Amino acid sequence: MPYVLRYKSLVLAACCFLALAAATTLALPLAVRRMIDHGFAASDGSFINSYFAMLMGLAVLLALSSALRYFYVITIGERVVADLRREVFQRVTALSPSFFDVNQSGEIVSRLTADTVQIKSAFGSAASQALRNVILCLGAMGMMLLTSARLSALVLAAIPLIVFPLVGFGRSVRGRARAAQDRLAATSAFASETVGAARTVQAFNAQDMAAARYGTAVEAAYDAARSAIRSRAFLTGFAILLVFGSIVGVLWYGAQSVLAGTMSPGTLGQFVLYSVIAASSLGQLSEVWGELSQAGGAAERLTELLREVPEIRDPDNPLALPVPARGDVAFDNVSFAYPSRVSMVTLNALSFSVRAGETVAIVGPSGAGKSTILSLLLRFYDPTQGKITLDGVDLRAARLTDLRARLAIVPQDVTIFAASIHDNIAFGTAGASREAVRQAAIAAQADEFISRLEAGYDTMAGERGITLSGGQRQRIAIARAILKNAPVLLLDEATSALDAESETLVQRALDGLMRERTTIVIAHRLATVLKADRILVMEDGRIVEEGTHADLVARNGLYASLARLQFNAGSTPGILAAQ
Repeated sequence: MPYVLRYKSLVLAACCFLALAAATTLALPLAVRRMIDHGFAASDGSFINSYFAMLMGLAVLLALSSALRYFYVITIGERVVADLRREVFQRVTALSPSFFDVNQSGEIVSRLTADTVQIKSAFGSAASQALRNVILCLGAMGMMLLTSARLSALVLAAIPLIVFPLVGFGRSVRGRARAAQDRLAATSAFASETVGAARTVQAFNAQDMAAARYGTAVEAAYDAARSAIRSRAFLTGFAILLVFGSIVGVLWYGAQSVLAGTMSPGTLGQFVLYSVIAASSLGQLSEVWGELSQAGGAAERLTELLREVPEIRDPDNPLALPVPARGDVAFDNVSFAYPSRVSMVTLNALSFSVRAGETVAIVGPSGAGKSTILSLLLRFYDPTQGKITLDGVDLRAARLTDLRARLAIVPQDVTIFAASIHDNIAFGTAGASREAVRQAAIAAQADEFISRLEAGYDTMAGERGITLSGGQRQRIAIARAILKNAPVLLLDEATSALDAESETLVQRALDGLMRERTTIVIAHRLATVLKADRILVMEDGRIVEEGTHADLVARNGLYASLARLQFNAGSTPGILAAQ
């Protein structure tokens, strides 16, 4: 309703034409009664002709008002669903990474698609029919009361026997519909995940396994949907039996009154028509109620997303970061455990600082907490103890947009969107010109391969950049970071999976990007480590060694051990294993 009430003029127009269509329908039985009691009784042809002309006029008015009612109601439905989709998506993209740690992306996308389609269908047809039938039912009952109070009393006595079961069964339908939507969402999540990993599925000959698992999920969704349909079918049949059974009983009583001479045939005919209108409206309302109950289940799932509050959000009174930016970073006694596994401490009383313009490399075995440092710097999570500062300001005291504007990241697993090369480089830099994007690509050693593509910078990269090599994706990520021009650069094993030629090109691009910037490197290649001002060696969430490459090798500690492990495994002397 809050979404509907944003468009009061559309709602007013829809209600006006809805009321006009209902009033026109309710006027028809009055004309029928007068024809039966006066036109046929007097055999007055001109009287009958004038009434049929009036009925034709009512038919035209009914058609016009019904068409306009449909137009306005459907327009409101489309507008509301568009707003709902936009706001749910906006809320989802603002949620903290901890939310996505425990929720499947495919299930969330299902809510944006299947659930909103359910709501649109219900609002576009069911809600319109529900309003129309409610007005017709109430109007017909009112006219029945005016036509014959005695017969109407019998009808009204039967209404509680009809309405209360409808409400009770409607709740059952709503719960079962919610369960069916949840099953469908789980099925969509698995399908999305499997289709996205189609190459891996085929490489392991797991097509039959994936198909069997999907088939099981589809059957579970079918069973849940059938349960909801069974409830809705029973609801519909039960309502029709009660409604028309009560009408038949009342009409029998009315027929006895006509035979006894206490009621005219026209009056009974009028009452019959109003009874049919009321009965059919109630019968249709039972079907519509089931559809609205299903939409209620979908609405609950969307409302859950809208009510989600990001764990990481701006403070009430944010502090401004210093201008101009320097790029000083400091961790002060920081401890952290991921919300999804709070018993496992990832960082343990970690303290270090990086001066403006300094390059610091962080190495260590897998699970030492290296990448977690970058996640905390980007404030994807907050430390459970201690604080992190940028230019002397606690990250929790600054606006998220201000903080992240001063950080640029080149990750190991680069995200490439199904868009043009230009749009991928310009992602996150609003209004970037074609020339600025090209200059960033030149600096990232990417312009040469982009220029060789058939459409150049307008070439579509494909989903997740599937049409690009690993080195090309890395250079696009570097160009993206260059274009952002942030004072602090975060490199998360940016050259770990590249061949020698790609590594040379990417390293050359990184060298240009790192100049005059504070750089924190999760190191995997010795070339990057050798150029670092300092190297921090981590183990079990702590810094166990610190110094230059030569110092650490001379100490013959963990750093030297990691180097020997990779060298002895047959690696070239230009590589240092960080994992």
